[in-house]
Amino acid sequence: MLNQHHKTKEQILSENQLIEEARKDPARFGLLYEKYYRQIFVFVFRRTGDEDIAGDIVSDAFLKAMVALPKYEFKGLPFSSWLFRIALNEVNMFYRKDKRERNVSLEQSDLKNIITEAGEENTAEADRMVMQLLSSLTAEEMQFIELRFFEKRAFAEVAEILGITENNAKVRTYRILDKLKVLLNKNSTN
Repeated sequence: MLNQHHKTKEQILSENQLIEEARKDPARFGLLYEKYYRQIFVFVFRRTGDEDIAGDIVSDAFLKAMVALPKYEFKGLPFSSWLFRIALNEVNMFYRKDKRERNVSLEQSDLKNIITEAGEENTAEADRMVMQLLSSLTAEEMQFIELRFFEKRAFAEVAEILGITENNAKVRTYRILDKLKVLLNKNSTN
C-alpha cells in the first residue's frame, strides 16, 4: 500500500531542527503550525463532518502540542504522527463529552482497498456489505481502519498515533480485517 505520508530521513531530520528551534523559542512553533494545520484539519474534519467543530478541535490540539513540545521525544517518525495522536485524542474527547454519533468520511477507493485486503472480490454487493459492516465496528476498531486504509498510513505511524507498538498495530488491523472477512463471507452465503 502506498504511503503518501512517507518522509525521507533528511526531511525528518530537517523537521526535527524546526522542532528544536520551536522548543527554544515558542514563536517558532508558528512554522510547525503552518506546515501541519491543513493536514490536521482534514484529519479531524473527516472524523467530525463539521468545519466549525473541526476548527475548534484543531485549535485545541495545536495548543496542547505547543504546551507539550518540551516533552516531545523524537523517535525517527514524522512529527506529524505526534500531532495526529494529539488531534485524535481531542476528537475522542469531543465524542465522549458530547455523546454524538461518530462521522466517517470515505471514498470508493478506500472501500476497494479494504475489500482487496480482506481477499474478497470487488463488487457493488461487497461495497454495500463492507459499508454496513464498517458501521458495526467499535470506535477503536474504526480508528485502525481509518488510519490504515482511508489515510494510507504506515503501520509505524498508526502505532505512534494510537500509542501502541508497530507489531500491535499490524496484529490488530489484520484481526479487524479477518473479522470483516468472516462477516462478509457469512453475509454472502445468506
